[in-house]
Amino acid sequence: MTWFYKNKPFTSDMIKDYQGFVYVITNIADNNKKYIGKKNFISKITKQPLKGFKRKRKILKESDWQDYYGSSDKVNQLLLEHGPEIFHREIIHLCKTKGEMSYVELWYQMITHALISDEYYNGIIGCKINHRSVTTLDPKSLKTKL
Repeated sequence: MTWFYKNKPFTSDMIKDYQGFVYVITNIADNNKKYIGKKNFISKITKQPLKGFKRKRKILKESDWQDYYGSSDKVNQLLLEHGPEIFHREIIHLCKTKGEMSYVELWYQMITHALISDEYYNGIIGCKINHRSVTTLDPKSLKTKL
């Protein structure tokens, strides 16, 4: 299944200099229940040092974002039972930093009341953000409704 951004399929060549994204996954087959989360485009792998060296090697590669359906146990259970075709995956915000991802994810979870609403699968919200991590974020870029 495909990720969509502004109603168009999103592909690897569109990543550019973005760190990751905030998304909403919707159960379109059953109850239109949603899950809000975030995902990095890049993952860091630490390898053992080369022979004769002490420093571990850090390698950056594209993450599994294309196959990702969130960390919700309920969403993953439904994915196993019914397959990916029951979900619509939408990128709602592209982010330049990890701090921006955390802030924007929390923003959408709060304005939708994702933790306390029966319309969402979200079961936990946690965040620790430094103000320096969100200096590139334009508050006007955040939608007030999903």
